[in-house]
Amino acid sequence: MFSEAIHCSDTETVRFAIYPDGFDGPRIIARISDDALHDIFEAPRDDECFAAACQSHFDQIEAKALERYLAAPQTAVLLESADFFANAEAELTAA
Repeated sequence: MFSEAIHCSDTETVRFAIYPDGFDGPRIIARISDDALHDIFEAPRDDECFAAACQSHFDQIEAKALERYLAAPQTAVLLESADFFANAEAELTAA
C-alpha cells in the first residue's frame, strides 16, 4: 500500500496519511517518530531511510495509527516506540 510518507527532519518524524473511512472519507495526517522507526523497524538514521521504512512497514504502522485515531479522534496521532512495544508484550502474554 502507498503510504504518502514524508520525513520531517525538524520534528524528527515521518508524516503519513490514514483514511479511517476509506479513500472516500477524511484524510487524517499521522506521524511516527524517527526513534520508533529506528528502534522497532531498524531504519538507519537517515532521512530517506525513515520514509522508506514507513513505506515498507506501512501495514503495521497504519493499523496502529488507525487504532490510536479511533480511540481519540480529536487527538493528534504520534506513534512512538512504546506503542509498538505494548503490542509485542501483549502478543507474548497471549501466547
